[in-house]
Amino acid sequence: MSNSCPLPRIGRHLLATRVILAPMAGVTDRPFRMLCRRLGAGLVVGEMVTSDPRLWHTRKSRLRMDHRGEPGPRSVQIAGGDAEMLAEAARLNAAMGAEIIDINMGCPAKKVCNKAAGSALLRDEVVVAKILQAVVAAVDIPVTLKIRTGWCADSNNGVRVARIAEDTGIQALAVHGRHRQQRYGGEAEYETIAAIKAAVGIPVFANGDIASPAKAARVLDYTGADAVMVGRAAQGNPWIFREIDHYLRHGQRLAPPSDKERAEALRDHLTALHDFYGRHLGVRIARKHLGWYLAGDDRFDDAGQHALRATFNGLESRHAQRRFIDELFRHDPAATPRRIARDVAPDGVCAA
Repeated sequence: MSNSCPLPRIGRHLLATRVILAPMAGVTDRPFRMLCRRLGAGLVVGEMVTSDPRLWHTRKSRLRMDHRGEPGPRSVQIAGGDAEMLAEAARLNAAMGAEIIDINMGCPAKKVCNKAAGSALLRDEVVVAKILQAVVAAVDIPVTLKIRTGWCADSNNGVRVARIAEDTGIQALAVHGRHRQQRYGGEAEYETIAAIKAAVGIPVFANGDIASPAKAARVLDYTGADAVMVGRAAQGNPWIFREIDHYLRHGQRLAPPSDKERAEALRDHLTALHDFYGRHLGVRIARKHLGWYLAGDDRFDDAGQHALRATFNGLESRHAQRRFIDELFRHDPAATPRRIARDVAPDGVCAA
């Protein structure tokens, strides 16, 4: 059974659980990574960073590479198509405190694939091998790889790429159960992940459509994977990590977080976003996270969620955003949208 399997290891790093936060651009920043780790993620992977150091002077890149205060192991994902540049990016990130380097060969975004990076690399296995060899040789910390099953339905070469990865010294492999042309549509398939796990001896992490503890257990049992990697299902629901971990260990569902726990997590997340990004950017970035939290809050219907998002998006101060969270859990859900709209003014000043 999946819950009896040992915890996976990446090099010298033994993961605390069998549930991993997937790297997601614009989502898995330092505040979110630290929250997910606190709530049960055994490993968190940072947002994708370009391998071109000439672009690291931007505020976005600097923030993506900021891992101050994070417990280990700190995993940094790099993306690009040039082996030498990726190797240098790995060296520089290791010097800045990265403890694991993850190579992105799974991103399906056009702006990434058009630069012969991300999942576009899966079309050329010779280039894949060259990149992996260069990065592994460049650093003395573990290097991991994230891939899809292939470029398209006619080119599901995930098993061959996995063998190349193992042969070149990659120490763990995350596999999203879709090929690139599927992007995030349709349903993920796990047959290829099972075949990859059977073909290699390094840890394999199953990714794609894992949105519940029961689904995580089924995927692990079916594929034989060493851990699951959760992406979109964690947006607005960071508790999913402890829920999956509990289910895998005990075979029982964990009670959902109480309103008090939810309120505390939202307050902590808001505060971390405000502190990390600064007064203005932190307020703006908090809006998308609050939208994800509301989308998963079954206390409110669609109209209520829409009204709450509209009110929150009109707030311009961290104080008003925190007041919003207080009000969100203070009153009867049916009255909450109207009450918040009345008590928290759109300009960010709390009404009397």
